[in-house]
Order: sequence, then C-alpha cells, then structure tokens
Amino acid sequence: MKVLHVVTLHTPTHEFGGPTRVALSLCRGLRARGERAVLAALGDGFPGGEALPREVEGVPVRLFQARHVLPRFEVSGITSPELMARAWGYVRSADVVHVHLMRDLITLPLALIALQAGKPLVLQTHGMVDPTEKRVAQVVDRLGVRRVLRRADAVLYLTERERRETAEVVAPRPIAPQFRLVNGVAAQAERRRTQGPPRVLYLARVQAGKRPEDFVGAMPAVLAKHPDARFVLAGPDTGALAGTLARAEELGVRDSLEHPGALDGRERVMAELRRADVFVLPSVQDAFSVSVLEAMSVGTPVVVTSTTGLAPDVARAGAGRVIDPGSEAVAEAVLDLLDPAANEEASRAAFALVREEFTIDGVIDTLLDVYRRVRR
Repeated sequence: MKVLHVVTLHTPTHEFGGPTRVALSLCRGLRARGERAVLAALGDGFPGGEALPREVEGVPVRLFQARHVLPRFEVSGITSPELMARAWGYVRSADVVHVHLMRDLITLPLALIALQAGKPLVLQTHGMVDPTEKRVAQVVDRLGVRRVLRRADAVLYLTERERRETAEVVAPRPIAPQFRLVNGVAAQAERRRTQGPPRVLYLARVQAGKRPEDFVGAMPAVLAKHPDARFVLAGPDTGALAGTLARAEELGVRDSLEHPGALDGRERVMAELRRADVFVLPSVQDAFSVSVLEAMSVGTPVVVTSTTGLAPDVARAGAGRVIDPGSEAVAEAVLDLLDPAANEEASRAAFALVREEFTIDGVIDTLLDVYRRVRR
C-alpha cells in the first residue's frame, strides 16, 4: 500500500513542531511494516544553496522550497507553485492520502485534490482546526475546510475535546467518520538513571504559547532549596527567547540556565531527556505533546498543565504532576518531584504508561485498521 502523507512544513530545527514530527513518525512506522509511505511538505530554513533533503529520519520526503506569499499569516501563508504542480501526480499514485490538516495553502488544497481524484482521504487535525471568530479563518472554512471535513473517509482526533471541536466546525451538518489516534513514540528498553546535581528540562519550541517564562519564573524557588540545580531551556526560538532570557537576568538566575538552542537529531534529544530529573512543559495549548511522551518513555517525570491533552493520562498514572498555569505552580511541582522517593515513583509510572498505552507500534496497528476501512 502506498500512502502519501501531507504536512505543511519541515525545517532543520523542527520549528513547525508536532504535526511534522508525528507525520514522520507515522511514516517510519508504516515503512517498518512494509508499507510505502512518503511525506510531501514545504521546506524552509535550510542553508542557502543547499539542496532540500530527499530523506528525513529514514523517511523519503518530497520537499519544495517555501514561498512566503502572505507573510502576515506566517505558516498559514506559505506555499509552493512547484508542489502544487506535482500534487495531482502524487495524489493519483497513492492508495491512501493522509493529510495533516490546517487552514493553510498546502494541506487544504491537497485534501481538496484528493477528494476530486476520488482517493481515500484521511484527515488528522492535531487540534489545529477548531471553531474560531477570526474572519479570515471563517472564510477559509467556507471555501474548503468544511467540505473536506464532511467528505473525507476518516477524521482522526487525539482527545475528546478535539473530536467535539472539529465536529463543531461543520455543524449542523455531520462530519466524516471520526476515529481516535493518539500520538506514539518508540518503546525504550530501560528507564533512565540520573546522577549529579538536579537537572530540570524544558524541550520545545520557545514561543509564548508554551509559556517558557513560567519555566524560568520557577527557578528562584527551586534554587533556594537546590542551589546546584541546572535548568535547561532547549528548542528553536519562535519568538519568545529574548524575553525569556531577559526574565532570567531580571530574576538573577541566568547563570543557572543553559540554552543549547535547537537539538539536532533524535539521538541528542533522547540523550538530553535521559539526563533530566524532571521535564517541564508549561504550555496551555498542546493537544498531545510528543516531547512529553518521549520524556516519559525514558522514565523522566513530567510537569504539564491541566489544559493539555496528556494531562488526564499523566494524572491517572502518577507519571508526574498536573498543574494550573503559573511559575509558582511549576516550582512547587518541580520541588515535589526532586524528592528522591517521589521521583522514583513517578519515573516508574511514566515508563510503564508509555509502554502500555503510547507506543508507536500500537498507534500503527490502529492506523492500518483505519486505512483498511477507508480503502473498503
């Protein structure tokens, strides 16, 4: 079976984040099962003159240079005439078209082409398509989003909230059949073992919505009890780095904060996760963070906010701490998890949770069942 995955953007530092990482992971998992999965997307941020890669993390990719035709709309305003020219050929050659949908100039047109070509169409929205008061987004919904959500063969969702909100976009008319597909990560052979001074890690895009300032704001209270603790702020800057580092200077904790920038390659990411005593993601908007799953996969306890998609699972398993937004709550949770007994208990729970419920093998089983349904 040949499966075409379509996502908006890939950059060397994964600045687009979750959807691209999930798409690559699903393609790798499908290829491991003998399926022919390929990813089509825009490429941006590669050194001038360097050819866009034909393979990313073991996955064949068809990348086309992003053209910023509507800069004010950021990722939603980029496209590629070259990709659009080849879109029909890519769609016609596929047995299933799997689009990681957002309101943009790449994924929505490809989904519409798949409908017109009569190809089995699977949509995955990653929490990015929900009811909105924004006028431009409402126009885009009328032009195509509602049509593809109604006429697709399957719409995948991560959480019950996403399922409801995606259906509301097309209400009162019914949405296409919906299926739950969680994110998954590779099962790890053993839990991490840490040593040395406490190490607290933030590993995500450094942007306002992920609230890195809450991570830095928690530092004084933690350092008061653990003066040798090291805080690591890792990830590509997407607008909030300067303010976050300025906040650390203001609080007098800059010397205890490391900023390695974006981490290159999965090996370096996993190595950093294994070094951490606690992983913190103060975001209030993540639908189902892959970084949180990867942290738990090695047995690193996590601190997440109650509004994120994985919060109920973390709380149920005791795999870390679920908090309300704010630096005080972050500090309290980190201090709690730096207690050796509490850390060990949460570490075991996190490791078990991923192995039992969120492995990529289990996700691929579910996805292949969806593909079989839509092909019938």
